[in-house]
Amino acid sequence: MLKLRPYKSCDAQTIAKWVEDKDVFTKWGGERFGEYPISAETIDEKYRKNNGDCAEPDNFYPWTAFDDNGIVGHFIMRYLNGDRKLLRFGWVVVDSAARGKGYGTQMLRLGLTYAFDFLGAEKVTIGVFENNAIAHRCYQKVGFADAGITKGEPCNVIEMEIGKDEFL
Repeated sequence: MLKLRPYKSCDAQTIAKWVEDKDVFTKWGGERFGEYPISAETIDEKYRKNNGDCAEPDNFYPWTAFDDNGIVGHFIMRYLNGDRKLLRFGWVVVDSAARGKGYGTQMLRLGLTYAFDFLGAEKVTIGVFENNAIAHRCYQKVGFADAGITKGEPCNVIEMEIGKDEFL
């Protein structure tokens, strides 16, 4: 059974290992962390010292998904534009050894439950690069719907969203 807990500094070592090549780094949004390869220290500094680059002090929530065998996934939540009813998920990554087993879907469903039931969000958004079909399908399974395209580099981003009333 998958569970969520807040990120701990010791998770950074494992997360950095999951970002195993430049393709995963890019699709994960690693450019926000600097250059590939990424280190555990870089991840932890971004989270602990820089509040995930969020200006507001209480706006950044990194999560770790785990089961009886250890941690299997990670993502973050942050409010958008100071709106406490609108959350954005990001930096989603799952252990490559656990991919294809439904962990990403389970992890994001747990995150949505927390976002809607405990944080009081009314809508959650997420973005996925157009060239990341696997993640796009995962987000669709969770219930996210395409809401538009943002032009970007290295490629365009499919913007997706789900409202509290749409989450089953």
